[in-house]
Amino acid sequence: MKKLACAISALLLTASPLPLLAQDDAAPETVETGTGASIVPVPGWASETRDGMLVFTAPEGDASAAIVGVTDAETGADAVAAAWEKFAPGFDREVSISQEPPARDGWDNITVSNYETSPAEKLVLQGIALKKGDQYTVVLIRGAMATIAKRGAQLGQAFGSLKPTDFERETFAGREANELTPARIAEITGFVERAMKGLEIPGVGLALVQGDKIIWEGGLGTTELGGGKKVDEDTSFMVASNTKGMATLLLSTLADEGKLQWDQKVTELYPEFRLGSAETTDSVLVEHLICACTGLPRKDMQWVFNTNSETPASDTFVQLAATEPTSGFGEVFQYNNLMASAAGYIGGHLVYPDMEVGAAFDRAMDERIFDPLDMDRTTFDFSEAMAENWARPHARGYAGPVELAPMDWNNMVYPYRPAGGVWSTAHDMALYALNELREGTLADGTDLVSAENLLKRRQRYVPIGDQSWYGMGLMESARLGKNIYFHGGSLIGYKSNFWFIPEDGVAAVLLTNSDTGQGLLGLFQRKLLEVLYDGDEEAEENLEASVKLGAEARAKGREDIVERGDAAVLAALAPRYVNADLGPLVIERDGETTWGVVTSGRSMIGTRANDDGTHSLIMTTPGMFGMPLIIGEREGKRVLILIDAQHEYVFVEADS
Repeated sequence: MKKLACAISALLLTASPLPLLAQDDAAPETVETGTGASIVPVPGWASETRDGMLVFTAPEGDASAAIVGVTDAETGADAVAAAWEKFAPGFDREVSISQEPPARDGWDNITVSNYETSPAEKLVLQGIALKKGDQYTVVLIRGAMATIAKRGAQLGQAFGSLKPTDFERETFAGREANELTPARIAEITGFVERAMKGLEIPGVGLALVQGDKIIWEGGLGTTELGGGKKVDEDTSFMVASNTKGMATLLLSTLADEGKLQWDQKVTELYPEFRLGSAETTDSVLVEHLICACTGLPRKDMQWVFNTNSETPASDTFVQLAATEPTSGFGEVFQYNNLMASAAGYIGGHLVYPDMEVGAAFDRAMDERIFDPLDMDRTTFDFSEAMAENWARPHARGYAGPVELAPMDWNNMVYPYRPAGGVWSTAHDMALYALNELREGTLADGTDLVSAENLLKRRQRYVPIGDQSWYGMGLMESARLGKNIYFHGGSLIGYKSNFWFIPEDGVAAVLLTNSDTGQGLLGLFQRKLLEVLYDGDEEAEENLEASVKLGAEARAKGREDIVERGDAAVLAALAPRYVNADLGPLVIERDGETTWGVVTSGRSMIGTRANDDGTHSLIMTTPGMFGMPLIIGEREGKRVLILIDAQHEYVFVEADS
């Protein structure tokens, strides 16, 4: 499996409920690595010094991270190779791709190397060389994909803190935010326009808030690639997981009314709620539903593959009943959409107990959140959102350039819409951000929600990276000396984010209609902070590198893929496969094009030869590009195997 280059960054259940999962605000202690750098140890991992190397081992025992010093190396790639030889003598994996992102945090140079593996290995291999003077501090990551996925936030905590011992990170602590004058706003919008061009983003909805008002809102680009309809502040985008914070705002209004307590067992409010065991079910409190801290792993493939317009909202609870945690309460950050979906539906049920849970949630959100905030174009109704002024989704397929992506795949989120199904606009999202800055007080002076219960959503439940935490549908970063709250959203062809900085009364909204918009989110945040606080000028260099490195990685990722598929491999496929959880997968042929058809949609498929002699089917339709399914045989039947971080799904040849 090709691992595209990315630097490590800010990326046993107890039987009884834990009353408090909030994190200690005390700064963790750093240790010297022996390479002229310091680091906060990987939390929860065993550590030892071995032959001059600092080695961390995951509790599962099948993943490790090592810090190795290298002095005699001409390049970063050479340093990584030398470090592997010291850490794992005889290591001979072929490098898939090696890249040099911009050097940051006091380093003179950074090199990231990823290695060839086969999908069935379920293995992560990465080396990162960080140069300071003549000394390299090399980070090596080796381990089971499931463990790295589960404990990625812990690695992010540690390696996000890694820096040369004498380096002082940039901080905006104590600085007042600059006024966003027309000139500064033009600097921000100009940067976004350059990024849109480099990242091939057709349209962006943007809003800026300062001084308790929206100071700029509008659109850049078009609603559709090559079209003439301009994006404006009222253009509808899917904002995906930004829905989560809105759903917890609904819960906050219910807490105000005494309809729920945050530390109340969920089963007291919704007796039908079940997880994989009675002990687990009994452990879940209301605040655990959306804190990403319960230990439940991400489990999205059932709704990605096996959802249609007839799937009921109650399917959330059916799937949760078959789900068990893979880590302890408060131990690691594990994002779970089904728990967030349950939170919203339970909230709606408490308001309208006699209604179907989906309809109850929709009505409760309209009446309690959207209407009071004047979010007039915010809705869960796809037909309403797509009636006129809406942004079409775009993504890259096999060919590379951005193009229209099929909208029908996004219907998969509707049955689980409290986790990510809302449509909104730059204007409406700015009103939502204003509510955060006002701590629940509406423009007319009345309260939508109490400050106490609005702020509960910002509680630091579990770390997601270095000086960063997840609350309830909101994230926080204090890494640069400001408490910045934010959340993102991701669906096919839609990437978005909003940010707010309470200390300075500033907020921003960024909505995009392309998967490539994901690359803009971090770039925009950096540019916004530079403009607000006269920060070091890094955003432009980051943008240039993002475009260049992204093109290199895409070219490498397509290298071994046969776009229309190897004829012999395709000919050997069964016409129909079935998985008990993911439903049917039908192979259809239309001339030279082969399609994979599942309940949620269809995609063109190609093939790829793997290093272990097997082949994989590769989806090539924009928005679904990737998603490899290993072609194999088990117990005399043809199978397709989908590996999803902590899960393996086997589609078995259906009887004719």
